[in-house]
Amino acid sequence: MTKAEIGTNVKDIMTRDVVTVKENDTLQDLLGLFKKYHYHSYPVVTPEGELVGAVNEDIVLQCLLIGSVPSAMFGRSITMFLGEDAKRIMDPHPITISPNASLEEAATLMIKNSINRMWVVVEKKLMGILSKRDIINEIYGKRY
Repeated sequence: MTKAEIGTNVKDIMTRDVVTVKENDTLQDLLGLFKKYHYHSYPVVTPEGELVGAVNEDIVLQCLLIGSVPSAMFGRSITMFLGEDAKRIMDPHPITISPNASLEEAATLMIKNSINRMWVVVEKKLMGILSKRDIINEIYGKRY
């Protein structure tokens, strides 16, 4: 199957209904989300829906283990995890993509950055999420 045969853009297969986190949500709030939904990461958004960061399992795990794991094991500054709200512990530079991007572009970005999902944005506003599984399912569905 050629690239032209796939012919799908991110907007065609992205998940639009995304569970989000507010900047002032506490670590306890985040733990509740991880338990309830079993997602690996959550976007942090402003009241206007602008994406300002992301919180993932690695960040939460680091927060939970901070008292018992040497700081040399963390790639980020240990003081980052002493905050109790999403704004202070989030990754402020999540990888994003346009809804009009091709699936090839999305897959290339995911592979290059070793990530399994990315946030779909238009002018900083969160529109959805796209995962590697979404791309695989789309290509598989068209091939078989």
